[in-house]
Amino acid sequence: NSYALARQSEIDTLQKNAEFRREFIADISHEFKTPIFATQGYIHTLIDGAIDDKQVRMKFLRKAAKSLDSLNHLVHDLLTLNQMESGVIKFSFSEFDLLELVMEVIDELEHKAGKRDVNITVEADRAKSYPTIADRQKIYRVCQNLIFNAVKYNHDGGEIKVSLKLSKNQIQVEVKDTGPGIPPEDLKRIFERFYRVEKSRSKGKGGTGLGLAIVKHILEGHKSKISVTSVVGKGSIFSFELPTEKKKSDSIEET
Repeated sequence: NSYALARQSEIDTLQKNAEFRREFIADISHEFKTPIFATQGYIHTLIDGAIDDKQVRMKFLRKAAKSLDSLNHLVHDLLTLNQMESGVIKFSFSEFDLLELVMEVIDELEHKAGKRDVNITVEADRAKSYPTIADRQKIYRVCQNLIFNAVKYNHDGGEIKVSLKLSKNQIQVEVKDTGPGIPPEDLKRIFERFYRVEKSRSKGKGGTGLGLAIVKHILEGHKSKISVTSVVGKGSIFSFELPTEKKKSDSIEET
């Protein structure tokens, strides 16, 4: 009986892996197909004679370039995720002020938020510093992704609150939005590659569908994790924690 149970467990694992591979191949094929077909359409239209019209030519070339940019972002994110999962990417830890980093991200995304009248506020004690030891570039990407998503999936005129809470040994970063929220059945899967809530609507908003998967792996590399709570119709809260200082007994090894 023990042998049979062990074999059945192995079979179940293999079947799950096979199903994951099928889903991944289908997803990645779809993601590549969209920008490739769009670029093909623009270029073939130009070849068929539209190139003689200067106005149409420039319009189609810009659209083709935009599709190729999307393809490039997708390939880059796939390579990044693969390197993280295989342990190839190195983490370079240094001390920096987390509040300063968050303000840089908000400054970068302020224009995008302004286009949709989305207001971003920061809840932190400006008189204090928020020093942490982490890979600054990668934590910048984590904050950039979370705040960008809060803008992208919010409604026009929505609100985003980014809060930093300082305790003795750690800093908690929380990004709260007033968007449509995430259904309970989707919460467990939003950090999977290419997984999108309401795929047809999310697809039109752009993105590679890999951002949250990369966020998850970056934080795992910092011995942390991303948490999410959400209420449909009211919004979502994404949060993570970083240490305020590196403990001598538990130093973070660079991988």
